[in-house]
Amino acid sequence: MTKRTLIKHLAALDDGAVAVSGWVDTVRDQKKVQFVVLRDESGAVQLVHPRSEEADEVATAISALAQGSFVTVTGELKHDERVKLGGIEVKIETLDVVGAADPETPIAADSGVDKRMDWRFLDLRRPEANLIFRIQTTLEHAWRSYWVENDFIELHTPKLMASASESKAELFEVEYFDGKAYLAQSPQFFKQMAQPAGFGKIFEVGPAFRADPSFTSRHATEFTSVDAEISWIDSHEDVMRMHEELLVAGFRAVKDKHGAEIEAAFGVEVTVPSTPFPRIPLAEAKRIVAERGYEVPRHDDDMDPEGERQIAAYVKEAFDHEFVFLTDYASSIRPFYHMRHADDAGLTNSYDLIFNGVEISTGAQREHRVDVLIENAKSKGLDPEELDFYLDFFRYGAPSHGGFGMGLSRVLMLLLHLSNIRETTYLFRGPTRLLP
Repeated sequence: MTKRTLIKHLAALDDGAVAVSGWVDTVRDQKKVQFVVLRDESGAVQLVHPRSEEADEVATAISALAQGSFVTVTGELKHDERVKLGGIEVKIETLDVVGAADPETPIAADSGVDKRMDWRFLDLRRPEANLIFRIQTTLEHAWRSYWVENDFIELHTPKLMASASESKAELFEVEYFDGKAYLAQSPQFFKQMAQPAGFGKIFEVGPAFRADPSFTSRHATEFTSVDAEISWIDSHEDVMRMHEELLVAGFRAVKDKHGAEIEAAFGVEVTVPSTPFPRIPLAEAKRIVAERGYEVPRHDDDMDPEGERQIAAYVKEAFDHEFVFLTDYASSIRPFYHMRHADDAGLTNSYDLIFNGVEISTGAQREHRVDVLIENAKSKGLDPEELDFYLDFFRYGAPSHGGFGMGLSRVLMLLLHLSNIRETTYLFRGPTRLLP
């Protein structure tokens, strides 16, 4: 039996016998000749079958094909520049229907995103969706290569926790034998634990959970978090430097491997960012935004979404850059484990990273002095006794350290200039979605 060939490899072959397998994209069932566009995970090819006046099993099978049916075809590959689809076609000799599809499909090209999410396995057959997850694979591989080449250790931290790492308001509580557990909203405590363990530099790519009843286009209740933590830093500047190097490595790999495909599918030219990324203290960023005619609401000390868009627009105009680090956030809105400024306890050694107008990451230098951690926790209304297991990490010596957490799907969404995180999440989870 002829070995299956991926469609993307057909063009490099000489004319002759081939076997291809995939799903039916379209059928043109004409009187004298039949055409089938077959698609697999690598591309699409035109199949052709001239009708015979005699009994013709292949013609009968083609006439009965429904869009989406999975088939295996053997036949003769022919290069013909007149064929619009890649300049090649396969003349069918045999056609085996491996998995027939129902003739009525539940979604169409113009179906809305929620309808498409109901039938995500069908929606993912779109070439653009396939490309998104090949880009994701390249991006993660490049990041992992950067970490490994720089002597980071990969960890897989538990997702069941006895207590909160940040705020119980955003935790999913689950039954755990005779007690309660919580789904981890980040690997924060455990990646910090690796620092007094002497690991030095660590990373993790894994699931995180936030019980945030948000219905925006950029939030999810379960997401893939990209985290890194490093020892022996002088300030959050060391974390930012590592963070930007990581992103440059990832974007360069994506541009090199998929740049032309991305431009064809999404109309987006991938830009490998220059370093260093612009850095703007939050207070200065708010002044810049105000000068542009937008006042950030003063109900807290954070930057709101419109403020993020405005400062990103400014950075694009002033620096021709898609990224900006907003630094020096107020301690009132940062977790207790963010280190405060040595000369101003009202500010922290922390940052948010804005990409194309949306926050994708929070990073900081961590507080490693246990007495300071206890006081910081109390100031946040937390009970230090509930944090004992975490505070123990710092009672037996710990280096200065810091790190970040970043949302994978959000990075992909903004890289491709898409408007909804559902498009860049394999199976989205939100307040009203647990299926499929």
